Amino acid sequence: MSSATRDFLDMLAAERGASANTLAAYTRDLDGAEELLGDLAKAPRTSVAKLASAWSDLAPSTIARKTSALRQFFGFAIEEGWREDDPSGALPRPRTRRPLPKVLGHEAVDVLFKRAEMEAESGRPAAIRDLALLELLYGSGLRATELVSLPLSAVPRDAPLLTVMGKGGQARMVPVSERAKEAISAWLEVRPKVPVSRFLFPSRGGKPLSRVRLFQLLKELATRADLDPKGISPHVLRHAFATHLLEGGADLRVLQTLLGHADIATTQIYTHVDAARLVELVNSRHPLAEKRVKH
Repeated sequence: MSSATRDFLDMLAAERGASANTLAAYTRDLDGAEELLGDLAKAPRTSVAKLASAWSDLAPSTIARKTSALRQFFGFAIEEGWREDDPSGALPRPRTRRPLPKVLGHEAVDVLFKRAEMEAESGRPAAIRDLALLELLYGSGLRATELVSLPLSAVPRDAPLLTVMGKGGQARMVPVSERAKEAISAWLEVRPKVPVSRFLFPSRGGKPLSRVRLFQLLKELATRADLDPKGISPHVLRHAFATHLLEGGADLRVLQTLLGHADIATTQIYTHVDAARLVELVNSRHPLAEKRVKH
């Protein structure tokens, strides 16, 4: 990897507060581009234009991500004086349509919670922990990384709010329901004290529960609840939180704050989800839906 690319990644970490996952993605994309073009700070526009054919077999969303990474790098290279030209115009521009997020229906959410609550009644620490995790994913709309990295100090005492460190190191406050507070309190009573850990949901070694393990726990719970595990994930529960709030009349700006979206355009995807639900409702429930159209 060239020194210019390393400087760009250092800037992302220091100035923009990019997360470890974001830095890893940028590293892969830029490293892959350098394997094809050499030092990106010196790559001529004609070489950059050849990326379209080199990436022709990739999905449009993947090409869009790689293009975005390179476009930001070239902008940084110009600011640093490494380049006088901007070859971004030669990058491929795939037309991508942002897919609607998967949403868990109310019935499926109820089934998942009933199973988790039944298992928690056994008093097993793992089952009590799983219920607390579920309450925070669906009840507060946390991202997987935000949830597993929660420190003990974030647990609310008097105020019904949770301090969450989101993307880019941006802190925000999210509400915690009475149900979630009860689930967290029950977990704190049985939470292992050894080894000492500063995290609310520690692994056996005291480090935070991994994102991979969180995914596994949810899918295992879904299987025990007779739900398709392919349709259950932390992100699906976050989408359900947002969609169900919107259905209940929540304001889009409030939803943006709760989800920690920097741009309202990101939150607006949920208006499309709600619109799709309404269209489906009309097509399936309207009296005319059962009658064939006569030409």
